[in-house]
Amino acid sequence: MHHPVPLPQPLPPPLRQPVAPRAELASFLTPSLAAVVAGARRRALRDGDRQIDTAHLLHSLVESDPDVGDVFEGGHQLARILGYLAQRSIGYGLRWQRSVEDSGARRLLPAVREAEPQGGGGRASGWSPAAVAALECAFRRAAGRGDERARGLDLLAGVAADPENRAVEVLRRAGVDPVALVVRIEACIESRIEAQVEGRVEALGDGSGAGSPGAFGGEPSQQV
Repeated sequence: MHHPVPLPQPLPPPLRQPVAPRAELASFLTPSLAAVVAGARRRALRDGDRQIDTAHLLHSLVESDPDVGDVFEGGHQLARILGYLAQRSIGYGLRWQRSVEDSGARRLLPAVREAEPQGGGGRASGWSPAAVAALECAFRRAAGRGDERARGLDLLAGVAADPENRAVEVLRRAGVDPVALVVRIEACIESRIEAQVEGRVEALGDGSGAGSPGAFGGEPSQQV
């Protein structure tokens, strides 16, 4: 079935400061993704971490976004992921407390380089460069398909696309292939878009309405 190509949506303003995005990005997040971002922020503060990193985002995605579980290969993978994330304060996670999460993504996106902390003393704050890159990837994915708001699956794809970040390290330790995960995310999004389009066609046919706005889902925006 051929569907018309959606018009690209405008991107949110670049994350040029190493601080958590709030009102300026609210209209670009679905409520579920807003909850994920807020949860990652709370987790970082509670754990005393200097930055919100991709492991915080992954932890919050797995715990609070209902769509995310569908793209993993069963509950055993999710359990292993959560088990590793819960151990970030010991073992391999100890080195994270002494460093800023950097990755290959920062070499690709100028906005990520501009988001690096400028304070003295080597201390960091706000978002890690890799987390900023994952968020920007989520926004670009949503805009590319004509969706006004990024979803949790967009952020998960952005997290999994960077082979050098902390979240991908956790995924690999849990036996998850990040490349295969992105493929499953793409297939999941495509199938949901097709189901939504078919639902709208049926709704138009019986005169019940044209359905909700947006290329993928009609969740209203929510303040972060």
